Amino acid sequence: MNIAALPSSESQKPVLTRKRKAAMIVELLIGDGGKLALSQLPEDLQILLAREVGAIRLIDRNTVNAVAEEFAKQLGDVGLSSPGGADSAIEALSAHLSPDLATKLRAEMGAAKNGDPWPMILALPDETILGIMQSESVEVCAITLSKLPVSKAATVLEKLPGDQARRITYAISQTENIAPDAVKRIGAALVQEHCTKKALAFEKAPVARVGAILNSSPAQTRDSVLEGLGTDDPVFADGVRKAIFTFKDIPLRLVPTDVPACIRGVDAADLSTAIAAALAGDDDLVASAEFILGNISQRMAGQIREDAAEKGAIKGKAAEEAMRVVSSAIRSLVDEGTITLNSDDEEEEEQNA
Repeated sequence: MNIAALPSSESQKPVLTRKRKAAMIVELLIGDGGKLALSQLPEDLQILLAREVGAIRLIDRNTVNAVAEEFAKQLGDVGLSSPGGADSAIEALSAHLSPDLATKLRAEMGAAKNGDPWPMILALPDETILGIMQSESVEVCAITLSKLPVSKAATVLEKLPGDQARRITYAISQTENIAPDAVKRIGAALVQEHCTKKALAFEKAPVARVGAILNSSPAQTRDSVLEGLGTDDPVFADGVRKAIFTFKDIPLRLVPTDVPACIRGVDAADLSTAIAAALAGDDDLVASAEFILGNISQRMAGQIREDAAEKGAIKGKAAEEAMRVVSSAIRSLVDEGTITLNSDDEEEEEQNA
């Protein structure tokens, strides 16, 4: 900083505004090797600060010292410091706010940045944009499609059903006289609805939760519930069936090479009981038992067969509980991501091949 000690009288001292004093402090700190995160300031303040610094010419040493002393005194008088800025405040309070409110405030701040909410929407993946097209009115869809880059708009339009694509493209012809403020309000509303991740009470989807419950339910209860769900909501019932994994599903959905890992954590008594009950059961249960025995070492399979034969007939509840233990062990490995089950769709493709 070019600061000269100029011999001047009191009447010649310049009248300094608060802006000019701030610019002088910034110039002093930078000239002294300090690092200032000025980029965190709003752009309008950065511009104003740059202009004030640029307006500084020669200032006498006494004035500089007086400004520095005033700044130091103000720092000494500070008793509380807040984060500064709405973004920083939200981050500082996020641990103490409800998840929904914190998310809503972040969305509002994101929409307000630079006064234009649309960049947040345009950055959404194609799947989310398609969700907007399927859930919003034709007029809103037309505005959204118009705001997208041409290539992205073409991709989204291609994935829409033909009649819906025609309605939206026709609605674009009605947007010629729409006011900019209206487009901005629509963008802000879309940000609130589609650019925020809402806090959910349950981590798993309803299908997965019902499937997990029925996995641990007796077969009679499971079959009765599925029958009722099939009547009330066939689509939901179908999803639940896919989420359920029982002992009978083992040969259909378990990869043969995963069998050793699946039974490793099962108690030997439970495993031999499940095999004994399955070998004495219907064709599906026999198939499951033979699938397990056929995909482990011959020595181990022979030992399990001997243990199962010694157990004799297994009563209903004991048989069902032992088979549930085996299927639950497999399901746990799936939930951990250790193994992956074949889907019902893959089974149908194999059967049709």
